[in-house]
Amino acid sequence: MTVASDRQYLNLQLIPMRISEAALEPINIDASPQVGGATIATALSGTEGHRIKQLVLYPGEPSEMLIKLENLGQKYIYFQEINIETNLPADWYTLQVENHQIAPGNKMEAALVGHIPKDFFESQISWQIDKSLKLDYFGRINISYALLDQPISNPPDSETLRNFESIDFNIYIRPRSLYLNFLPDLYREVDFIGRLLNIFEQTFEPSVQTLDVIHDYLDPRTAPETLLPFLAYWVGWQMIPNIESDRQRQLIHRAIEIYRWRGTKRGLQFYLHLYTDLPLDEEHIFIQDVFERGFVTGETRLGQDSIVGGGKPYHFIVRLRHKPYHQINEQLIRQIIEQEKPAFCTYELYMILDNSNDNTPSLPESSNT
Repeated sequence: MTVASDRQYLNLQLIPMRISEAALEPINIDASPQVGGATIATALSGTEGHRIKQLVLYPGEPSEMLIKLENLGQKYIYFQEINIETNLPADWYTLQVENHQIAPGNKMEAALVGHIPKDFFESQISWQIDKSLKLDYFGRINISYALLDQPISNPPDSETLRNFESIDFNIYIRPRSLYLNFLPDLYREVDFIGRLLNIFEQTFEPSVQTLDVIHDYLDPRTAPETLLPFLAYWVGWQMIPNIESDRQRQLIHRAIEIYRWRGTKRGLQFYLHLYTDLPLDEEHIFIQDVFERGFVTGETRLGQDSIVGGGKPYHFIVRLRHKPYHQINEQLIRQIIEQEKPAFCTYELYMILDNSNDNTPSLPESSNT
């Protein structure tokens, strides 16, 4: 059986690597919490020298506590592992140990690292009906060790680990509050004030941060996805469904420029360039005006400035040349042309595949009047 020796051979010390912002007191630890079947007293001692150590954990930030072990005897100390008893979930902390032997008069260090989920206070999993959110936890470090005359390479049997040391500490999960920096030191020492201010911080800080970058929210190229319909409505733009988000952003951003040239050849070519992402040149986006008037009685001379049959007044032809891998929705192209052209105009659309890399002739993909 493992028992604590009357003489202390191993000295244990806990050193938190981060000093708490406030003087913490237990909030919702049970009067007699149980860990490992044993009742644990969590009251703090009245003197500073005997105060139970505190480990403060902030969600999303790593917090570390050093475990210092000092060999006070004349023999080697060997321990198999450092056992931690705590009601903190196991995936919220890790223990880092580099060695398991301590020479006489020497010291070694281990580290207890806590990492609370960043969304601890926002996660619905943390809250339960008719129960308050648990913020205070208890921990105890136990070490069973053996006293040996010389160092060993293989671990001894469990019967040899007859000596025992333990130390208790409290764990507190607290929100990080920036508003404490605006208070006198006297108020920073009260944990309740820090937690109360954090309620206001969580309420107002998102609005303050939004105001700092308000220009990004008003630019379609950088605004959140959910804000795009509002920005489109703001400039009177009808959003095109089923297109990439980046292309949608560019269309909203250039909407005023599209309006400026609406009903012209230049405006239609520019709009098709933004939608299809084809180069803005006549090789890829070609719009041809047809000026033949056909036969008009009383205004033309047969055989000189007119033809019999064929020809349409105010008619134009659109040719789009694209690579096979560059897919273009012909239905949306026609919708754009119908929207941008004058109402009295007619048109023809040709979607031409560019197979120049394949050494094959280019053929029209579609041709409709």
